[in-house]
Parts: sequence; structure tokens; C-alpha cells
Amino acid sequence: MSSHVTTERVVALPLADLPPGTSTTVKAFGTTVAVFNVEGRVFAVGNNCPHHGGPLWHGRISGTCLPSRPHEYRYGREGRVLTCPWHGWEFDVESGRALFDPSVRAKVYEARVEHGQIVLTRRRSRRPS
Repeated sequence: MSSHVTTERVVALPLADLPPGTSTTVKAFGTTVAVFNVEGRVFAVGNNCPHHGGPLWHGRISGTCLPSRPHEYRYGREGRVLTCPWHGWEFDVESGRALFDPSVRAKVYEARVEHGQIVLTRRRSRRPS
């Protein structure tokens, strides 16, 4: 049997209410979603960290240390890494994948700006009954 994909959209808030460098939460899809504006790009992540449920909207979006040689410290991925405020777990803000183990994920939603509004989209697969 094939599955059906449904798409749900929510107008979350006006872009003007979320200036660059800020975050907020919105209720969408029956849960709380953290929304971030990173230099004009918007991202949406389920607000609860998969580790112990920390509030990701309080997290910092920055970069991280990259693999490097001993005694060498390279920094990268600026503006793409969301760090949980409780225990420091790091997630790619676009995919939701944890940097230490890609099989661990925070829920992500598609976020885009349409006509000055931040719109969130969720795609769901369902098997026909």
C-alpha cells in the first residue's frame, strides 16, 4: 500500500515581529514551535530538545568547533548550529540532526516568509485506511 502525503500550513507571525537575531515560540500543529530569525533567514524547530526536553527557543544559534588536528581549533558553521540551553547539545538548525549523532534529531518545520508573514509547513505521510 502506498502512503498519502498531506501538507499543513500555519501563518505563525509577521516577520516584523521577529527581528534578526531573535527567537520566539508559536503554537502550531498541536505543539510549541521555536522560530528563529538568523540574519533574515527563518528557521522553525520543535521547542523541546530530544535529550531532556530543554526549551530550544532559549538556545543560542552560532557555530561550532570543527574536526581538526591536535592543538588546532577551527570554528565553522556560523549561524547554522542551535545549542540547547540545558545541556549544550548541538543541532543543525536546518535539518534538526544532532552534530554528535545524526540519528538523534530535533523536529524541524519548513519556515518561509510569504507576503511579510512567517509561514510554517509540516508534511505528514499517512497510510490509507
